Amino acid sequence: MTLYTATYNSPVGPIIIESDGEALTGLRFGEGELGLRFGDSSIGKALHPSPTQAACSLPIFDEVIRWLDDYFAGKQTENTVMLKKDALNQKNATRIIVQPKGTAFQQRVWQALLTIPYGETVSYGELARMVGCKSAQAVGQAVGANPIALLIPCHRVIAAHGKLGGYAYGQEIKRQLLEWEKNPTETFTMRTNRALQG
Repeated sequence: MTLYTATYNSPVGPIIIESDGEALTGLRFGEGELGLRFGDSSIGKALHPSPTQAACSLPIFDEVIRWLDDYFAGKQTENTVMLKKDALNQKNATRIIVQPKGTAFQQRVWQALLTIPYGETVSYGELARMVGCKSAQAVGQAVGANPIALLIPCHRVIAAHGKLGGYAYGQEIKRQLLEWEKNPTETFTMRTNRALQG
């Protein structure tokens, strides 16, 4: 199977987009300088498609880039993602089709993550109840194995008593994403002003 990749320049550093040519199979934060730069004029403009075997422009890349542009512009982006197995039953779906690889249990957890609204969080224990699992630890491991960050919003799962808990890309990025979703307009304005002041 050919894997196609592209890099998106986001406020929290580069994001690697991966596809099998049809569905989104991976989305992860890559190496590079991290730290929010909302208001940076280069955000979203540095997309470098780099398929491993063949050169082409993929519609899925365009869809994901639009989603990321909207997300980092402070627009709510919920109800725009659908697992490929569900999309087969819905013709003319306008959602981004994702196909993360994982066990049946992981798939169940990732499906539940799609139900967490923009700007809200659930605890690992609450998520465990949602998927009918007695072990919050097992659910936490499935959350940590999520290969499609942001679109499958694993950053919205927090530990008990409101603590952040772990995140594959570090607690600082998780904190920044959650702050951004709680008040994107104010956060954007504040950070843009700080960037302009130097």
